[in-house]
Amino acid sequence: MKTLINKLAPVMLGSLLVLPMAGCELNDDDDTQSSPDNSQGQQSSSNNFQMQLLHFADIDGQGGAADVRHFSALVDGFRAEYPEKTLLVSSGDNLIPGPEFFAAGDDSMADVLGEPGNGRANIAWLNAMGVQASVVGNHDLDAGTEAFAELIGEEGEWPGAQFPYLAANIDFTADSTTAPLLVDAGQSAQANSVAASATVTVNGETIGLLGASVPTLPSITSTGGLTITPDEFDSSVEADLDALAAELQPKVDELVDAGVNKIVMLAHMQQIDIEKALATRLTDVDIIVAGGSNTLLADGNDTLRAGDTPADNYPLSYSSPQDEPVLVVNTDGDLQYLGRLIVEFDEQGVLQTDALDPAVNGAYATDIVTQPFDPNERVVDITDTLDSVIEAKDGNVLGLTEVYLDGRRSQVRTEETNLGNLTADANLWLAKQEDPSVQVSLKNGGGIRSDIGQALQPPGSNDPSEIEFLPPAENTAIGKPEGAISQLDLETSLRFNNGLTLLTVSAAELADIMEHAFAGTEDGATPGQFPQIAGLQATFDPTQAARSANDTNQAEVNINGDRLRELEIVDSNGAVVDDIVTNGVVQGSATREIRLVILDFIAKCVGAVGESCGDGYPLNGLTNPNRVDVSFDPGQQDFADPGSEQDALAEYLNDQFPVSGGTGYNKAETAPGSDTRIVDDSL
Repeated sequence: MKTLINKLAPVMLGSLLVLPMAGCELNDDDDTQSSPDNSQGQQSSSNNFQMQLLHFADIDGQGGAADVRHFSALVDGFRAEYPEKTLLVSSGDNLIPGPEFFAAGDDSMADVLGEPGNGRANIAWLNAMGVQASVVGNHDLDAGTEAFAELIGEEGEWPGAQFPYLAANIDFTADSTTAPLLVDAGQSAQANSVAASATVTVNGETIGLLGASVPTLPSITSTGGLTITPDEFDSSVEADLDALAAELQPKVDELVDAGVNKIVMLAHMQQIDIEKALATRLTDVDIIVAGGSNTLLADGNDTLRAGDTPADNYPLSYSSPQDEPVLVVNTDGDLQYLGRLIVEFDEQGVLQTDALDPAVNGAYATDIVTQPFDPNERVVDITDTLDSVIEAKDGNVLGLTEVYLDGRRSQVRTEETNLGNLTADANLWLAKQEDPSVQVSLKNGGGIRSDIGQALQPPGSNDPSEIEFLPPAENTAIGKPEGAISQLDLETSLRFNNGLTLLTVSAAELADIMEHAFAGTEDGATPGQFPQIAGLQATFDPTQAARSANDTNQAEVNINGDRLRELEIVDSNGAVVDDIVTNGVVQGSATREIRLVILDFIAKCVGAVGESCGDGYPLNGLTNPNRVDVSFDPGQQDFADPGSEQDALAEYLNDQFPVSGGTGYNKAETAPGSDTRIVDDSL
């Protein structure tokens, strides 16, 4: 957030910061005091059009409920300063399967939602805050297109999303659940709808809104009958970026042909480099609101949360092919920040970059200690009820840990982590009880959604190296001891709760699977396909050629991919029992069979016609997969379905690290250079 005017001494009253002088907005300038017009805001030129863009994305981490009250206060406060000139948008991932998602389906939510339903609390938050449009993010589809449609559409007392979901590169017509919600592109924004584009009126001017979703949706979420274009996409290939721009440009042109000369694109591309690339490829797009990458952009006078550092400046500025300015903005997720961009356009709809004011524009943190506005009452009611449901789950303790369990996106998608090891071990433990021949456990790091424990910044420090990583905190209100792992912890971290599936693969097929697992690794990238494993030791070299994207297994005819250098099957004591790959070459019989347990999300293409493999894993074309979905139930925990990854970890904790035993899991997180299951040979 921007620092408060230093000359005004604030007085704290509960969660409300009361300023001695009314009407003052947040500002970094000690010598000026901004008092915006209650209806018009301020303009530097009478001929220019001014707009306040408020934006956010990615409510998909440890829980937006922790900060939504304060976030809503900023939204309402900033809108009050520019009531006729404000546009509030989301760049996707407004929800994700997890505690908040499922708690919204509890009967006790009826009073605040009208009709309880999974995920509806998140949509109700956005409705209450007046969100005007969102792009379709991958996590918005994680529960399937039917659940997505049920969130958007009306049902009984449930009003549905009071804003459109936009995506110009998604064809909704062949999906029976979303097709009825489809409206024509370029129309005035409609509630309960999906569309390629829409328009909104801001202070009498028409603003075009266009959605753009990452083309790899079929491999990272549940797309049902949706068609996403381009159907082949690799962000490292210039021609593929050109193809994506070519898909979007005609929809931009439709808005321009209708007389719109100010266009904001809501993009959810997972990696901000894609949004940057689109900024230089698309004509007539003025602002791109990025999403999916959790990239914190901030300018030099933004006060960030303790421990946070900006990835780049706010906003990023580029030139379009017609040499007009294009701005790219983004903030970190989980409602920890609200992005604020006040811009001016000339009469031809061209952005006036010299009017950008870094004292006002930037990332505003939602910390309570500097909150200058009242929270939205409707948001508070929804959140209080939701919290009561969630808190009950934190009291269901499953086991103990003596260490912080690292499930951070930046870690589980780039290296071995102790939480990755723990959940992979649990899957292998459960699978062996179903089938003793299982030797290997593999899961995608992208399926681990958060850590279990505390990451605390010492008071007065803003240095990430000083963060203390601790086991879960005690919660005396509900009887949760320090170090206890609860149902809520598991539902938060393993929020997809994928089922476990057994497959048989050959040695060569396993080698190709692991080549794919490391194919997305590069500096700055956080690929969801990165593996977390048990029963295996792997060495890879990310500087070598990566396997190309193709979900058909190449087995013995592997024609590309040289990153996998060593691969060994190990027993429970870490002793090598089978050497699969040495110096990049498959050893012994390439056709010898290995039984493994994997997530059903990854294996969804096995035995299913027309399905894509999860995270692009090459499981199509396996010689003899003998797929079996795990159903064994030890019966000590019952909150999650038998054979699911949550149940596997809950049962494993109860068996290996019970609260009654007093001894918790104690394998602390290690630096990449000290990892033993997954070794990066380039370090």
